[in-house]
Amino acid sequence: MSTPLRHDAVVIGVDLGGTKTAAAAVSLEGAVGPLRTVATPAQAGPAAILDAVAGLVREVAAGAGGPVLGLGVGTAGVVDVTSGTIVSATDAIAGWTGTDVAGGLRDRLADLALGGVHVENDVDAHAAGEAWLGAAAGLPSVLMVAVGTGVGGAVVLGGRPLRGAHHVAGEIGHLPTPGAEGLRCTCGRPGHLEALGAGPALHRHYLALGGDPASPDTRDVVARADAGEETAVRAVRESAAAVGRATAAVVTVLDPAAVVVGGGMAAAGPLWWEAMDSALRGELIAPLAGLPVLPAALGGSAAVVGAARGAWDLLRTTSPAAVPGEEGQP
Repeated sequence: MSTPLRHDAVVIGVDLGGTKTAAAAVSLEGAVGPLRTVATPAQAGPAAILDAVAGLVREVAAGAGGPVLGLGVGTAGVVDVTSGTIVSATDAIAGWTGTDVAGGLRDRLADLALGGVHVENDVDAHAAGEAWLGAAAGLPSVLMVAVGTGVGGAVVLGGRPLRGAHHVAGEIGHLPTPGAEGLRCTCGRPGHLEALGAGPALHRHYLALGGDPASPDTRDVVARADAGEETAVRAVRESAAAVGRATAAVVTVLDPAAVVVGGGMAAAGPLWWEAMDSALRGELIAPLAGLPVLPAALGGSAAVVGAARGAWDLLRTTSPAAVPGEEGQP
C-alpha cells in the first residue's frame, strides 16, 4: 500500500525484473508513492530495456510532487555496485551481462539532473527494503532468502547489504545442498539448492517422483499437495526442506538476528512453510534454536524500497548537501 508523499525531495526506486519493471518515488523518511509498472522487453536487448526503464522513471518523476534527487535500481544479475554494471546474468534478460546500467540511465535521464544512480542486485534490494521498512525493520542483521523462479539470498548488516569481494555475497541458491545431488542447477553445475528448491525445480522434482505428467506447473503441484495427493505432498516437502537445510548452513556461519523468507514459494501455504522451517530448525545448534524466521512483509514494493534506500545512501556520500537534513554534516 502506498503512503502519501510530502511535497519535498524524493528518489525513485526501480525493481527491474525479467517480466515487468516497477517503480515509485520514495522519500527520505520511507514514504512510498504510487507503484507504477511496465512490461520489461527482456529479449529485445539492453538498449530497449534501458529505454523502458527511463520512460517509467520519467512517468514517476512527473507525479512525484517534488524534486527527484536520485535513482536506485534493483536488477536481476550479479552487479558491480561501484560501477553500476552487470557482471553476469542468465539469459532471462538477453545480453544483460556487461551492461552499464548506471551509465545508460544517466545518459537517458540527463535532463533530470539526478545526483546519483545506484544499481544493485534485486535480492539485495529486496533485503534492504525489508530491513528498512519491512519484516526486519530495526534489526541489526538479517539473512534474506527469496524463493521463486530461482533462489536468491542476501545478507544485511546495519541496514546495508553485504556485497562481497566478487559481488555475490548471500547467493544461497548456489550452495551445495543435500537432496539436490545429481540435479543440474541453472548455473550448469549439479547439486545446488536452486536445482531442487526453486519453484520450477519443485515441478521437475514432482515429475521425477512419478507425478502426473499432465501437471503443467508448480502452482498445480502445490494445489495437488493441498488436496492431499501423496506424490505432490512429498515433492513440496522435499523441495522446501532443501531450502531449510541450506538456510540453516548459512545461519550457522553468520548468526543473523533473523531470517526473512520471501518470493512466490514462501506464499505457497503452510505445507511448504512448515517443511522449510522444520528442516531449518532440525539442523540448528542450541544457541540458535530461537532464531526468528519471518515472512517478508513488503510484497511487490520491497525491491523498489530497498533500491531507493541505496540511492539515498549514495547521495549522502556523493552530494550530502542535497539530502534533507544533511546540510552542513561532515
